[in-house]
Formats: sequence, structure tokens, C-alpha cells
Amino acid sequence: MRSLDAVIFDMDGVLIDSEPIWQEAERLRFGEVGLDLDVAEMVTTMGLRVDEVVAHWYARRPWPDAGIDHAVLAGRIVDTVVDLVSTGGEPLPGVADAVAASAKWGLGLAVASSSPSRVIAAALQRLGLADRFPVVCSAQHEPYGKPHPAVFLSAAAQLGVAPTRCLVVEDSVHGMVAALAARMHCVVVPDPERSNPRFAAADHVLDSLEGFPALLEEHYLA
Repeated sequence: MRSLDAVIFDMDGVLIDSEPIWQEAERLRFGEVGLDLDVAEMVTTMGLRVDEVVAHWYARRPWPDAGIDHAVLAGRIVDTVVDLVSTGGEPLPGVADAVAASAKWGLGLAVASSSPSRVIAAALQRLGLADRFPVVCSAQHEPYGKPHPAVFLSAAAQLGVAPTRCLVVEDSVHGMVAALAARMHCVVVPDPERSNPRFAAADHVLDSLEGFPALLEEHYLA
């Protein structure tokens, strides 16, 4: 008997290859305030909201000009991400088939992302997926971002589906923790954190979404 009614996809690093885009935007905009971050440091904040990323780094390595408003800096990062996604964002392997397989089985579809709404809109438009997801939720509109489960619970509520009947597809530890806290099934497609032992908590780990249709049918819809 099938154990699912809906699939909720994270966006960054799941649907679109945008983690390098976020890293480039953060490198540029944090560099403007004198903060030099390397890739290993930026990976530690994957899955967090951009305002939380700014607060995270200011708390640990405050930049000299404290007069720069954090919201302004976060907005500059988002502006850069939107520009880069709109002109060069690319789908990750298996995305089209994963979405199609979910729809074929009559599962509800949602995107639940830490990204601001305008980044999500730009990415889905770039990928040609804007009309495939009846529910799109941004943690921008939640009291807390991932690893808090709020954005996933909002997606389930809008779909009209019990959290325990949802499968989340994530790529970050923060996102996985949020999905599990929401009492949802979770499949992870981790990159670049593949070796992180914390991913053992997920239900399944995939190398790419190319394996998702078979996993969906075998483990959740049989």
C-alpha cells in the first residue's frame, strides 16, 4: 500500500544547480564589506535563509563597517543570485523525470525552500517548471528557517496532506533535519557534503535525481 500523498522538493541544489551561484554571490557581496569566505566555510551555511547567513557570519567574524544594514547586505546577495539564476541557472540531472514521475502517480507537488520568493520564482521560470508546482513555500515567510520544520509544515498544510504522508527531497543537512523534525520521509541528494555522516539519518541517499523515479515506485508506492 502506498505510503505517500505528496512530494516536497527543496530547490537549491535539488532542482537547480544554484549552490555555486549562491557561493559566488556571497563571495562578491561579503567581499564588499571586507569578509573573505572560502567554499568550505560557505558550505556550512547551506540550507539557511540568507538573513540567517548574514547574521551567522557577522556574529563570528564581524566586518569593520557595522553601519551596513544586514537587510541591505542580504538584499544585495539576493539581487545577485536572481541575476545569475535568470541568466545561467541549469537543472540538475534527473529533475524533469523526478517531477514527472511524482505527477504520474498523482502525488501532490510542492517546493519548500530557504530561498526568498523571488529567487524561487526566477529559478522555476528558468527551468520551465513554474506551472508544475501548485504549492511554493519560502522560509522567508516563516518565523524560523531550516533546520526548523516550519516551511515543510506550511507546504503540507497548503497541499492538504498530513506531514507523515509527505516525502521531502533535500541536499543539505539543515534541510534534512527540518524534514525529519516535520515527521516526513526524507531522501537526500547531497553535494558537496556527501561524506557527512549525518546523512545516515535520511531514509535514502541518492547520487542524483536520476534514481528517484525507481526509488519512489519501489519504496513508497508499491
